[in-house]
Amino acid sequence: MVSTYFVTWPGKSAAVARYDGTLAAIPNASVLLGPLTTQEAVLSSRIEGTQATMSEVLQYEAQGENDTIGFAAEHKADIHEILNYRKSVRQAAKMLAKLPLGQRVIRKTHRILMDGVRGVNKNPGEYRKTPNWIGPHGCTIETARFSPIGADKLPDAMSAFEKYIHADEPDLLVQLGIIHAEFEALHPFLDGNGRLGRIIVPLFLWQRKLIRGPMFYISAFFEANREEYYDRLLAVSANGDWTQWSVFFLRAIKEQAELNQAKATDILALYDDMKAKVTTVSRSQYAIRVLDWIFERPIFKSTDFIKHASISPATARRLLSELINAGIIKPIRKGGGRRAGMYAFPDLLNLAEGTDAF
Repeated sequence: MVSTYFVTWPGKSAAVARYDGTLAAIPNASVLLGPLTTQEAVLSSRIEGTQATMSEVLQYEAQGENDTIGFAAEHKADIHEILNYRKSVRQAAKMLAKLPLGQRVIRKTHRILMDGVRGVNKNPGEYRKTPNWIGPHGCTIETARFSPIGADKLPDAMSAFEKYIHADEPDLLVQLGIIHAEFEALHPFLDGNGRLGRIIVPLFLWQRKLIRGPMFYISAFFEANREEYYDRLLAVSANGDWTQWSVFFLRAIKEQAELNQAKATDILALYDDMKAKVTTVSRSQYAIRVLDWIFERPIFKSTDFIKHASISPATARRLLSELINAGIIKPIRKGGGRRAGMYAFPDLLNLAEGTDAF
């Protein structure tokens, strides 16, 4: 392993600290940054081959399991993987309130990640009992690009891995880079290792108190630099090149901390701006309750808003109409018959996706 004394990346810790300061300023950050959590799930899953966008995931979720018109079976499978990713992060955070980050949490998180999706037949939550390898489709273990350690060695290796998670290293961010690379090298499960390895990043940052919630979004960097990401990981296993991997990982941490801070700051500014706007438009004592509701569900059905916004149906219908007329929310599917209309909060969605998707 690389010595944590000799690898650094200028400003990495300061960038994480500034991002954490922004988290501290956001009321109910887990709600307001919910779209960023979904976008992280989208990008991490995209590294593994899914194609769905954040807006598609949120629309599918809003429509519900019984209203999936417009989604092909393969697309629905992609979306379920992304929703599982987000659910596994949230459940892992609940476990970490009582448990240390270790094998118990990792195995349970993997079980949730793989529940009911492609790979569900590959023993979710259980370490592999057979060889595994990585390479082009159809390759053999002899022609694979990478073959992790044998299954018989996994129990001892995972015990050593767990011990290192809690080791007292001088640089926690370098330690995290080593943890991520070691997990990918061990490849303890038959499927889902890449996604789970990236989930460990915010969990470690949070448990080690570098950030005040498991809300760190690193997959945008890895997805944008996918080829180098895999090459650096492979170089660790093939040549023991920990230094170049650590430099790459620390650059990812710094750049993503800065991007995360910028997006979180913009979302907080949007929330503050919308507080005044929604209060003025609605002239209602429920303005902030409504605003919080649409921040948590930036794509939603009118029936869900009327049923679950904790205000009377008549008031909910009036406020929905006023938000539409003010351009705060936008219809994306007309209602008709027994089918509810679908609405989006474009300003928040565009901020999270980093593009004018609406």
